[in-house]
Amino acid sequence: MADPVLIYGATGYTGRLVADGVLALGLRPVLAGRNEAKLASMGQRLGLEHRVVRLAEADRLDAALRDVRVVLHAAGPFSQTALPMVEACLRGGVHYLDITAEIRVIEELARRDAEARQRRIMIMPAVGFDVVPSDCLAAHVHRRLRTAQRLIIALSGFRSMTRGTAKTLVEGADFGVVRRDGAITPVPLGTLRRWIDYGDGPRLSLNISWGDVATAYYTTGIPNVETYYEITPMLQTAFVANRSLGWLLRTDLAQVWLKAHVDMLPEGPSDTERDTLEMAIVAAAEDDDGRRAIARLRTPEAYSFTGVTAPAIIQRVLQDDFEPGFQTPARVYGADFVLSFPGVSRADVE
Repeated sequence: MADPVLIYGATGYTGRLVADGVLALGLRPVLAGRNEAKLASMGQRLGLEHRVVRLAEADRLDAALRDVRVVLHAAGPFSQTALPMVEACLRGGVHYLDITAEIRVIEELARRDAEARQRRIMIMPAVGFDVVPSDCLAAHVHRRLRTAQRLIIALSGFRSMTRGTAKTLVEGADFGVVRRDGAITPVPLGTLRRWIDYGDGPRLSLNISWGDVATAYYTTGIPNVETYYEITPMLQTAFVANRSLGWLLRTDLAQVWLKAHVDMLPEGPSDTERDTLEMAIVAAAEDDDGRRAIARLRTPEAYSFTGVTAPAIIQRVLQDDFEPGFQTPARVYGADFVLSFPGVSRADVE
């Protein structure tokens, strides 16, 4: 018999990793999505129930959620898919989790806080690598420096991505955002650069939007937040293209063309890459008197890590360990939540 958890987008690259992680916890999720053939094949292989439904079919979506307590939404780009699922969860009184890192989506979900509280459900986006480890690290440095007014979060280790992640980047190909005095503020992509020490010497890092611009504010209350990635050849190519063709990347035709070419990329990192790569995260908090708190975190590869963090939060919610309303991972589960996973280490630097 299926447990009352549904994974929507279960046949996607990350959806499959999450399903495997949920099964490893002894739970039996319902698989859901649009593709009957893929769902049937996956359901047969894993011995799981599957439900075919499109997000635009509100009545059928409501029916699919009727016996469900928790939805893990894994079908991106979330700018197009999150709200229909959230609406269905609000109608049905179902907890909503997802794996987005899209700032605009997270901000939109934050505006549903009062409705979620009224329905006694939790809306928690970004329960994968986006943004569980970085959110916990932000909470940790804030715990060390309660007077912090500025927060920088930097990430290293990205060598490949899924098609869904690539499509998300295409949608934001010509802009970046930071948080200034509590407000989301656009900045030209690549105009902010810093040298960040991820543990083996300073590396040039580029300001690129990450979900923490949204979530870290709700977790810590720090009003100024910037996020950075270590510059890799892949990011450098994207940056050069943006500087040369940013105006073109905004056009509808270019978006269609780029997303079509994304579909020709490998589905995601190989098993070898996921088994061998490691992620590094740095969080630095600073107050108006110049005091700083800096810490580093190391985790397994990003997509593999999503395959354990999302199931862990699903399990907690099923055990009634949740808070109604819009929430962030570290705000509910604490700064040390990330340390409960194998392969994670944290070190205070300053």
